[in-house]
Amino acid sequence: MKEKVSINKREFYQNLTRLALPFSLQSLMLASVAAGDALMLGKIAQDEMTAVSLATQIQFVQNMFLGAATGAGAILGAQYWGKGDKHTLEDIFNIILRFCGIISLIFFLACELTPGPLMHIFTSDEALVAIGSSYLRIAGWSYLLTGVSQCYLAMMKVSDHVKPGALISSSAVLLNLCLNAIFIFGLFGMPKMQARGAAFATTLSRIIELALCIIVSAKASYIRPAFGRFFKLPKQLTADFVKQCLPLMGGSLCWGVGFTSYTAIMGHMGTDAAAANSVSAVARDLICCMCNGIGSAAGIMVGNELGAGRLELGKAYGIKLKNISYLIGLISTALVLAVTPLVINMVILTEQARNYLIGMMIILSVYMIGRCVNTVTINGVLDGGGDTLFDMYSLIVSMWLIAIPLALVGAFILHWHPLAVYACTCLDEVGKIPWVMIRFRKYKWVQDLTR
Repeated sequence: MKEKVSINKREFYQNLTRLALPFSLQSLMLASVAAGDALMLGKIAQDEMTAVSLATQIQFVQNMFLGAATGAGAILGAQYWGKGDKHTLEDIFNIILRFCGIISLIFFLACELTPGPLMHIFTSDEALVAIGSSYLRIAGWSYLLTGVSQCYLAMMKVSDHVKPGALISSSAVLLNLCLNAIFIFGLFGMPKMQARGAAFATTLSRIIELALCIIVSAKASYIRPAFGRFFKLPKQLTADFVKQCLPLMGGSLCWGVGFTSYTAIMGHMGTDAAAANSVSAVARDLICCMCNGIGSAAGIMVGNELGAGRLELGKAYGIKLKNISYLIGLISTALVLAVTPLVINMVILTEQARNYLIGMMIILSVYMIGRCVNTVTINGVLDGGGDTLFDMYSLIVSMWLIAIPLALVGAFILHWHPLAVYACTCLDEVGKIPWVMIRFRKYKWVQDLTR
């Protein structure tokens, strides 16, 4: 029986803070773009806000593919960085860059050529379809660039350049918010472009973000694509990448398409329910930034120790981080309830939409406990050790076999109240906590993935 490893608490919390704060800030900045769009467009008209919220679901789905590729790269990258193998990290960069480039091109073409059919997935209201289509034709160009910049940022995360990566993302988001105000409201002599203005702001900020990534990564200590080996990738490393990527992609798509389905279901329950759901989604994403940051930090901290061969210490780190996730969940629940009055009064909504939003925020407060625990435990600790299959299995059962069927039946057959349907869409995270804990305690994630 192996002796239990004790954690140096000071070192542990220093590392957690060093990694989690930039990740949380980066997540907050990214969520702030959606919040900025909602708040600014919400000051103009409910339809403008709702249409853009629905249209951005396309990028949300794209991010599921990109997240799977960069996530697999980060899992392997964190372990190879812990091992000190920079050459292999360059090959990993090549692999994820090729994959993300192809995905970004596909989504760009879809937004440029078929924006109307894409919008009809989420709503049958022709006014919303028209506004959303005009948004997608412009924002599609930003989707083309996002894949490349995300590869650079992923490599910064695993190679001790977390702060520069977070600074780049944060700068791009702040620029996006400023440009949002200028183009949406027509400041400084610019025309008042409303939804199309939000799309222009997003595209210009993505151009700047990619340029900063390339410039900063030119420094000697950074990992860059090895273009001389771009089409000569090691077969074994590619196989290792695919082994990690496919479950992550399955899990990401199950989760991403599931969340998009939730949005589509609520979108078909009327403009008031869709508007309230759009605002609650923004609040959810902002408050989830803390658990997202700790989840990302957990994956790197656990991965570094496992890749360096310190399996027992990596296991101890994982247990500690899992326990912290419950505390973060309770804090997030309190935050949702505390900001509810503020959220309700920040956008223009009909009286019916306001009532829906109050109920959604109360339901969301319970949901946050499950979301935080699962984000840190599954997407952080389990993924850090390469146990990526469980996420997909759990989502298939909890989301696709329980939550989505219940929401569909409630919305379109039994005609439940919108809040009852919304509650169905929040079942998956809370309901699977016991299953997640059982999987965690099997410790299949305690493994060294390097060669």
